[in-house]
Amino acid sequence: MLFLGFAATVLTMPIWLQPLGAAYPDLLQKFAIFGIFAIGFNILFGLTGYLSFGHAAFLGVGSYAAVWSFKLFTMNVLPAMLLGVLVAGLFALLIGFISLRRAGIYFSILTLAFAQMSYNLAYSVLTPITNGETGLQLRGNDPRYIDRAFGVESVGLPQTNLFGIDMSGYPGFYFCAAVLIVMFLIAMRIFRSPYGLKLRAIKSNQNRMAYTGFNTRPYLLGAFVISGMYAGIAGALLAVTDPLAGAERMQWTASGEVVLMTILGGAGTLIGPFLGATIIKYFENIFSALNEAELASAFSFLPPPLQEFAVTIVNPFVGEGWHLTLGVIFMVIVIFLPGGLVEGFRRIGRLFRGRSGKRTASQAEVQPAE
Repeated sequence: MLFLGFAATVLTMPIWLQPLGAAYPDLLQKFAIFGIFAIGFNILFGLTGYLSFGHAAFLGVGSYAAVWSFKLFTMNVLPAMLLGVLVAGLFALLIGFISLRRAGIYFSILTLAFAQMSYNLAYSVLTPITNGETGLQLRGNDPRYIDRAFGVESVGLPQTNLFGIDMSGYPGFYFCAAVLIVMFLIAMRIFRSPYGLKLRAIKSNQNRMAYTGFNTRPYLLGAFVISGMYAGIAGALLAVTDPLAGAERMQWTASGEVVLMTILGGAGTLIGPFLGATIIKYFENIFSALNEAELASAFSFLPPPLQEFAVTIVNPFVGEGWHLTLGVIFMVIVIFLPGGLVEGFRRIGRLFRGRSGKRTASQAEVQPAE
């Protein structure tokens, strides 16, 4: 039921997000892509408690690998997705093998250092591969050996496609949504598997887990690699929807953003990371576009003095001040709902169930027994 509800919610996003002004394809694609990124990060952070500040490196590596697939092989998105996952997984295996020798803050600092090293390498040293600050882009004279072998020619810059279906607009969103649904199903199976239970045990007490005879490091490395592969898939999808890969996707701010998404929605929950990613991307793209004139229109039902007062109070929190609103929300969540928004929904659900139970009990007391 959880999976079917999630799939239905994702596939109907163009409908129920219409009143919120967020139903256009580019933003819907971001919801799906960064939802995958956050769900994968949650497998590491939510299940094991290991906080990585370097996951943007895998996002960037996945993007670079996908664009190189478009340049060298074919504009079909499936080989690009496969290459992005494999390269990101291998890169995560290397970084995880080194970083997981430490725990706690030392692990976080190591992952941050690797991410910044990757960013600087992509920006300067590896310019022949990454094209430096300009970013890796498609060109008309790219070889695309597979496409040319099958006689596929294009006028101008080619478009990414899935066996001829253009991956721009709503078809691109539904492809990203299908990948998101599959990745959610895999994460759900991991959470509810014996392997996921071992990861939860590591988070609860890693020393006690080791005393019982389990070598915890292979489990942690597996979670790290799986999480990195999720980030690689998200990076490849970024290249699918916009065939460009730049070093900015590997900056530490991108790693910090996925941490905020996971904590805001609820670390260790299945729905929470996607919920957090959707909220942050909504604020970044819609809430940030609000201006004083739109606020005045929204408060037009108030008398002029109250309307002006409301606009003056709210205006610093919208537009360029959207980070301030997001910061306030994040502070409230961390202080009052450590389990994220999902915990808040659970509390509301328990509150209504409790009232319903009390109402039923009182009715049973009033009605005479037969």
